[in-house]
Formats: sequence, structure tokens, C-alpha cells
Amino acid sequence: MMGTLIMERRTGIGPAYSAWEADILPLNYRRMPTREIILQIADFLKPDTMIFMWINEQRAEELIAWYRKNRRELPWRRDSSPYHVWLSEIMLQQTRVEFVKERYLRFLEELPDLLSLAECEEEKLMKLWEGMGYYSRARNLQKCARVIAGQYGGELPADFNTLKSLPGIGPYTAGAISAIAFHLPRAAVDGNVMRVFARAAADERDIRREDVKKEYTEKVQSFLDAGAASLLETDPLFMPSFTQALMELGAIVCLPNGKPVCESCPWKNSCLSHARGLEEVIPVRAKKKARRIEQRTILIIREGERFLMHKRDRRGLLAGLNEFAGAEGYLSRKEALRYVTDLGLEPLKISPLPEAKHIFTHVEWHMKAYEILVSPSERDPGPGLFWADKKELHHTAVPSAFRTYLEYYDLR
Repeated sequence: MMGTLIMERRTGIGPAYSAWEADILPLNYRRMPTREIILQIADFLKPDTMIFMWINEQRAEELIAWYRKNRRELPWRRDSSPYHVWLSEIMLQQTRVEFVKERYLRFLEELPDLLSLAECEEEKLMKLWEGMGYYSRARNLQKCARVIAGQYGGELPADFNTLKSLPGIGPYTAGAISAIAFHLPRAAVDGNVMRVFARAAADERDIRREDVKKEYTEKVQSFLDAGAASLLETDPLFMPSFTQALMELGAIVCLPNGKPVCESCPWKNSCLSHARGLEEVIPVRAKKKARRIEQRTILIIREGERFLMHKRDRRGLLAGLNEFAGAEGYLSRKEALRYVTDLGLEPLKISPLPEAKHIFTHVEWHMKAYEILVSPSERDPGPGLFWADKKELHHTAVPSAFRTYLEYYDLR
């Protein structure tokens, strides 16, 4: 701190550039507004250098003060035990916060600790995860729980590298658990944090590039390695607060896909994108590859109050989950009826149902559907097929891709 004060007196530019020797900066900078100094220095610095210089103790403290005043009340912030932090971080990947809030609480009611997750039956686990998509997350969650139960006494290890070696836990999740649950000085850089720092440093590189993400993580980690110890001495909650504050800033102020709320930002006076009017241009993201369109026909085959369901293969999209019977491509009425008779069932009536669409990450399903009523039959419908009534379907995991038809028959 004393060195920072000396530097401020020598240069007149405050602690933001305390790493610089005074003789590097022209004397006339002493008479310039801080924003002008930032802009001029940024003109001849690389983005990664700018990010490294931009992060400092003062800005971290400004961010934490803002966070403690403005943070949202979220259920996973009430209890920062390792299991709760881990569960929430996995759930929040690719899923909206508002949707996760309800599912998170319901999940904890059924599986309140790591051992109950490790012992849970797969069908129950899939039902608890229903609607959140990316079901491999749930399977990896349980796989990881079983490893921890068997090798670590049922407790998540308080070590970044060990966490990172566990199933389904990558560098970001390991960093988040380390910082929030164990108060360790580890960087957790996700899309929200990337967006914040890309705008702060006016970095026009593609933030979807892995090398850019790695670089940002290294810069944040360098700051923590250098300054976290002193900050933790004055604020024992510095690490969870700093980590969640960065995420929160990206979630509610430095918004994606629209104009950020710069007037509410604690860093508005030192943000390069804001100073240059580039808030809506940065961050830069390369266009994603266009989704593949797949046409499908959904067959709601009913025998009285029972529905014919199909369990998908253990590999591929929606692996191991349950769905309505159906086929790839658009079937005509005649082809749909032939599908039913080939199963050894006798169709009585066929009616069209509403069309639907569902978007996955890389593929988009365009669905047409028929309801087909069939005569009662004791015959086995075939491999992977089974009958289920409404009560049974209420306890069966069916992906949200079929929401239109689940809601049509009030099956949720």
C-alpha cells in the first residue's frame, strides 16, 4: 500500500498503474484526466497486457463493495458448503438462473448430500434433472459423487488440481468450488467473466477462442497470486465475494446480447469499451456453425390411458432417456399407420397434433405429430418400447424436447 501511495504522488495517476515506473509515463500525464490516460496507454498495449495491468486491489475492492450492495438473493448463496457450490455450478452451465432456482431446491430436498446423490437410482436422478437439458451433466455429477464417496471419504477435496481431475469438473468449476467453498485464491473464468474483462480492456479478440480464455484465466490467477494474501488478511471472505462479484457483474450489468447497464457498473470510469463507445461491439464472438435441421415424426400411440414410450440408446443425443415413439423424417398418415401395424398393434383412429420445434446446441428438431389410438394388446411392443400411464409418466424422465406433447396431454 505504501508503494502505491508513493507511485500516486510521483505520477499523479492514482493506483491503477502502480506497477509502472514513473519515468515511463510522460510528465504531461500528471495533468490529464484518468480516462484520457487509460485511453492513451491502451493505444500502445496489447490486450493481454492491458488486462494484467487493469486488475488491481482497488478495483477488486470496488467490485466487492458493489456486489455486497447489489447482489441477487439466490438459494445457493445461502449455504456455500462444497456440495451446494458444486451442484449449483453444474446446474447453471447452459441453463437460465430462474429455471435453476426451483430445480436446485427440489434436487436438494431429494438428494441433500453427496452420499445420497452417489446412491440415487438413475431414473430418479434423470427425473430430478428433467427440463435442464445436457443430461450428461447429471450422469457426470453422480459419477463424480461415487468417486468422492469411494476415494475421499464423501467430502469434496479442498485442492484445485484434485478437483479438476474428477469426472465432470473442469478448470472453471474447480476454480469456482475452490474460491467460493474453500476460500482458496483460484481463478474461475466463465463466459460472464470473459465478457466483463473483454469490455474493460477493449479486447477485440474472439472470446470463444480457447487460447484467449486460457490467457484471461492466467491473468486473473496472476493477480490473485500477487494480491490475494493481503486482501484475505483484511477480508476473510474476499475470495468468494470477488469470484461471485465478477459473475454477478456479467450477469446483471455487463449484459450479453444487448446494451450493458454501464451507469450501474462500479468500473464504468475505467472501462475502455465504455470510454470508446464500444460496449455493444465488444465482446467479439465468431459466428457459430449453423445448426443442422432434422425432421422428425412423433407418434403418440395410445391404448386407453396408456402411452407407448421408447427408451433411447445409451449413446448420443438424449442418451438413455425416454421419449414418445416416432421416426426420423416426416411420415405421411399412411406411413405412420404402417409403423403401428409393424409393431403388431391394430390402429383404430389417427389424428394430427400440433407441430413443434426444439433447439439443441448443434441441431434443431422440427417435429410433426400424430395421435394414434390402438386396440388393447397383450403383445410385447418390441425392444426399447414400453407402455406407461399418466401416473407412471409423472415419475418418468422425458426431455423438454417433447414439452409440447407432454403439456397437450397434461403429463406434467
